[in-house]
Amino acid sequence: MIILGLTGSIGMGKSTTAQMFREAGVPVHDSDEAVHRLYAGKAAPLVEEAFPGTLKDGTIDRAELSKRVLGKPEALKRLESIVHPLVRADADAFLVRHRAAGAPLVVLDIPLLFETGGRNRVDKVVVVSADPDIQRQRVLARPGMTEDKFEAILAKQVPDAEKRRQADYVIDTGLGMESASRAVSEIVAKLGGKPLA
Repeated sequence: MIILGLTGSIGMGKSTTAQMFREAGVPVHDSDEAVHRLYAGKAAPLVEEAFPGTLKDGTIDRAELSKRVLGKPEALKRLESIVHPLVRADADAFLVRHRAAGAPLVVLDIPLLFETGGRNRVDKVVVVSADPDIQRQRVLARPGMTEDKFEAILAKQVPDAEKRRQADYVIDTGLGMESASRAVSEIVAKLGGKPLA
């Protein structure tokens, strides 16, 4: 089974690209989705203990949690020390399941693949990328996003040029959906999955 790591900086089109892999019949483990699940499950009491008042109606209030950790490196480190091992365990269980089922190819969608040393967990890396102006437009169009928040997030991420340099494949999402979908099909065909009809 080939493990393909999918990553890219904020606003580069990673979620859309992950969906294209799913549509091509490739199982995808989405780290963000795993965090959502964990915030309503295993991680909830642990995060509440570390950041009292973030648990509301049985799930972690992400907006409240964000206020507590954004721009506070120590708090962020504490949160990551709780969440990252749980997401990792979730991904490992996903890999065991799909290896047992005989999947030829799976995708681990890891937003901070290079930043968290995830390169050694995958066989190949796909980086989604786009022109910085397109990235900025996409991100600033998100609800609640500000220039400062965007800059703070970017500062924590490995620069796009460096990600491209380390990638096995680069998908430029700035060229449109059709182009990205074609690139996904080519990667799937090359790595042993079924190409899109």
